[in-house]
Parts: sequence; C-alpha cells; structure tokens
Amino acid sequence: MTNIIIAIILVLVTGLLLGVLLSAASKIFFVQEDKLFIDLRGELPGANCGGCGYAGCDDYAHAMVEDKDIPCNKCSVGGPEVASKLAALLGSEAGESDRKVSIVACDGKTENVGRLYEYEGIQSCKAAKTLYGGNAACPYGCIGLGDCVSVCDFDAIHVVDGVAVVDRDKCTACGKCVNICPNGLISLTSEKSLVNVLCSNRSFGKDAMSVCKVSCIGCGMCEKNCKFDAVHVVDNIAVIDHEKCKNCGACALKCPRKCIINRRVSNA
Repeated sequence: MTNIIIAIILVLVTGLLLGVLLSAASKIFFVQEDKLFIDLRGELPGANCGGCGYAGCDDYAHAMVEDKDIPCNKCSVGGPEVASKLAALLGSEAGESDRKVSIVACDGKTENVGRLYEYEGIQSCKAAKTLYGGNAACPYGCIGLGDCVSVCDFDAIHVVDGVAVVDRDKCTACGKCVNICPNGLISLTSEKSLVNVLCSNRSFGKDAMSVCKVSCIGCGMCEKNCKFDAVHVVDNIAVIDHEKCKNCGACALKCPRKCIINRRVSNA
C-alpha cells in the first residue's frame, strides 16, 4: 500500500514539475507576432489552400509583412474584397484581380468515349492508370474515378457522366485538382477566357476519332478561321493563346468535332 502511495506522489510531483517547466519555457521562448501580420492574417479566409502560391494563409501574411512588393491580390478564395482589405492595411493598391478557375480539357462523357473493360479495383484514377492506362478507350482522357473530387475542399468539382466537371462559381483556383490528375487534364485559366478546347488527345486524326466522338483531330479549321492568330494546332491538338483570344467563338463555331466550347453561347 505504501508503495502505491509513493508512486502516486511521484507521478503528481513529476507532473507538477513538468507543468512548471513548460510554463517557464513558453514565456522564455514566446515570440511576439507583428501586429501587421495579425491584422493581415485576420482578413485572410483561412482556407490554407495554397492557391496564392504560399504554404497557407499564415505564410502569405508573413510574406506580405516581410516584402511590401508582394501583391495583395493573390488570394483567389477571398477575391477582390479581401484584396482591398489587405491593401488598406498595407497602404498600397489592391490591383486588378484576374479570378482564375480550373478547367478540365476533356469531354469524355460515357456517351462519347467507350470503355475497354469493367474496372473493379481501387477507386482512384492514379491506381486505375497503372492498369493499361485506365478503362477508357481514350488513353489521354478523364479516367473518371474522382481523385480531383477527393482533394477539393470547396465542393467545386464532380464526376458527371464519367468525366470531371468544374463548378466555376465554387472554384477557388487552389490548384489541388491540377496537381493530382494523373493525365494532366486540369489547368488554371482566367475566368474571362470563355473559349476552351475540351480535348487532350494528341493522336493523329483517325486514331483520335476511333476512341472519342468529340476528339480534336488536328484538322486546323479553328486555326484557319481565327482572325487574331490565337489558336494553333500543336502536336495534333488545338491550343488557344488566351492572351490573344477575343472570345469571339469563331473557332468553336467552325470546329467539325465540337471539341471547342464557347461559354458565351453554352453557359457551360
């Protein structure tokens, strides 16, 4: 009985000593946060998505404190409203915010692309790709098992009819879906870019047609009909230079495969 009491006393004394040491250490090593950092961090949304190019909101706030030349409009989640508040704290101009969104360069819906076999493995695009590149007939297209969906913190992307589709209103351009897609189909583009190529098949025309009903065949009709030199066929696929593109939609109108979308018309 005496041994038990002694053991209890030792545990209590040890705990008390450790508590005192931790309390003392916290005071000794306490680092006073810069008030500007605290104010900047308070205006950031706390999504910690990395869309600004920094590790998280804390890192971005610290960077702005240390380097006043860093733009305060890099938070895609907060948008222009947050940029204005950050600018007011920094005594600078918010600058023009070009909101970006993710886009999936594939329209490989079930009705457009056939399936080579029934896949029953791990429900992951990355895993499925190791098995003959996935079960879709197009080896370049969306595998459709939702790795992008699983990493999106904003419910902005879903697999619909076998292909990933982005909700542009919810997308914050954090880039997580971009990084995880095993076929590299997702990229970030300006919300103002309304004409996009929804295909990534770099095969020659006949081969591309054999696996997808809406694949680009590199025919060059889009290139011939663009008055602004904004679209060219590169590696058998149409590529739009959004710096030159005027969103006129002529390329989408002339595309015989309908793999170029004009959101001004379709609202897709």
